[in-house]
Amino acid sequence: MQLKLYQIDAFAKKIFEGNPAAVCPLDSWLDDALMRKIAMENNLSETAFFVKEGTNYHIRWFTPLEEVDMCGHATLASAFVLFEILNYPNDEIVFDSKSGELRVRRERDKLLMDFPAQEITACPIPLVIAEAFEMQPKECYKSMDYLLVFENEEDILKAKPNLEKLKNIDARGVIITSKSQEYDFVCRFFAPKIGIDEDPVTGAAFTQLAPYWSKVLGKNEFRAKQISQRGGEVFCKLYGSRVEIAGYGIKYFEGIVEL
Repeated sequence: MQLKLYQIDAFAKKIFEGNPAAVCPLDSWLDDALMRKIAMENNLSETAFFVKEGTNYHIRWFTPLEEVDMCGHATLASAFVLFEILNYPNDEIVFDSKSGELRVRRERDKLLMDFPAQEITACPIPLVIAEAFEMQPKECYKSMDYLLVFENEEDILKAKPNLEKLKNIDARGVIITSKSQEYDFVCRFFAPKIGIDEDPVTGAAFTQLAPYWSKVLGKNEFRAKQISQRGGEVFCKLYGSRVEIAGYGIKYFEGIVEL
């Protein structure tokens, strides 16, 4: 059996930037164990698989260790493959997923994703997180991830959390964020529990960041930067219970998987 495989740098205009995701279009679903093995072999933070179902596409995402309920950058990468490589004819793609219906539309060379906003709840800083960071955040919230708010951008840049300790949290991962002089806010994302020490650009994190920064900054539209080593610029907008997350993509390679 042969499968097409693409690697797309999401939230990037140039290769070697943004967040690389593997994308594997399927005619029908493979066994779950086989998809996990393919994701592990790819050794990227996410591998996306999708199958056409009627007029929509069903999408699933796998880290090197497990399947996850939502992934932004691999969804953007999948939409890029459909629009730019597989010649999808319309300007909007509808993905069905474990997180419900996700829409991606094309606006010139930018891709805009429509995701559900995640409710965040203020909480005490868990001991395991306090022990993992030398500098302590000024606020802590919880949703699908922990969201830690720090005093300034320098704190975000200098953060070197103990990744072994973060494997023990009761959430998917940890987002750290602060205000920025150049951007509305900056962030980083750590998820060693699911096999991602630090994710370069995390689209799903902005479904939690947008509601927080909307309340703090008193606006609904943001230009943000995930300041990982690769880095990536993200444009996001909160409207009601949804978040629009926008960015660019570029193909790094395409090939054949032999099974």
